[in-house]
Amino acid sequence: MRMSRLSAALALAAFVPYPLAAEDAAVAPAPLPGLAQPVPGLASESGDYKYEAEPYGTYSIVALDPETGELGVGVQSNTIAVGARTRWGKGGVAAIASQASSNPMFGEMGVALLERGFTVEEARDMMIGMDEGALNRQFAIIDINGNTAAWTSPDITDWKGHHCGVNYCAQGNTLTGPDVVLDMAAAFEASEGPLAARLLTALEAAEAAGGDRRGTQSAGLLILEPRSIADYGDRALDLRVDESLNPLAELRRVYNATIAGQATNGLATLIEEGKYTEALAAVNEALTIDPLRDAAYLQMADVYIAMDDVPAAVEALGKAIELNPKAYYQILRDEDFAPIHANADFLALGDFSAFAPLAPSAPEGI
Repeated sequence: MRMSRLSAALALAAFVPYPLAAEDAAVAPAPLPGLAQPVPGLASESGDYKYEAEPYGTYSIVALDPETGELGVGVQSNTIAVGARTRWGKGGVAAIASQASSNPMFGEMGVALLERGFTVEEARDMMIGMDEGALNRQFAIIDINGNTAAWTSPDITDWKGHHCGVNYCAQGNTLTGPDVVLDMAAAFEASEGPLAARLLTALEAAEAAGGDRRGTQSAGLLILEPRSIADYGDRALDLRVDESLNPLAELRRVYNATIAGQATNGLATLIEEGKYTEALAAVNEALTIDPLRDAAYLQMADVYIAMDDVPAAVEALGKAIELNPKAYYQILRDEDFAPIHANADFLALGDFSAFAPLAPSAPEGI
């Protein structure tokens, strides 16, 4: 079976433990503008490259937080589910955005090359040289040390371009103009706080500057850090809005909901220690970030029950049920709320006649 140049690149990366020393290696020619160069030593396929009639327009930013070691990608496009095919990388190694006619192999390939010791520039040049569709691509790489490299094909749709600064690289195509990339970069540089919030601020600045000149439809945000999920997965945050009339506003809402959930971390300890003022302050902080968070009202009720303030607990539960009617039946099944299960005011908040014990579960199958 004939191996594509991109497959050959991955195979090569798997067997090359580190870049050859300069005195032992042939000097590879730098990629010429507008032309994808084959890597010396690998058989080239046809020189007739394939083009897609209408590459996807996208703007994105890759970045590193040097203090936390987090790597991230933020992206927006006038296509459906751009986050599914644009954001790549590996915690502790690199973050990669591949767009225009995005190549999903670029994520795996870029990481493999960097893990073998190639620089971001070398990885970029190899990825371009081994991809028969390089003239359809735009991509950027940032590694764990903040080194960046980017490629914008001269053949993708105007306006296109990229700008790499300290610990970030911003890029886009099919844009209203260069201000989209420059404002995205400036907003990131001026922002503070968690990397995810900074990336989202940068995307919002890009949209305010004109964004994708065709419109807006989907967005995504990805934060990578080593072994963050049960000591295995590296996706500390992975948010996507796959189709929306205002995806960045929706992405901001989802991000706020995520942050609101984190605001009450440690609430049980505060309740156990009798620090009710601090506990209620944490709940109110969560509600300030996300006023529609029904779980926060359940947590508020937990605090009031610990304080033996049943009326206040019932009032909080009423707000939770108003936001989420199914919460009524969950509360009846939760022993933490046993002190109010027979409370008349609480029972009046839902249809108690519809409540019934759950059928036995079937862990061995039905």
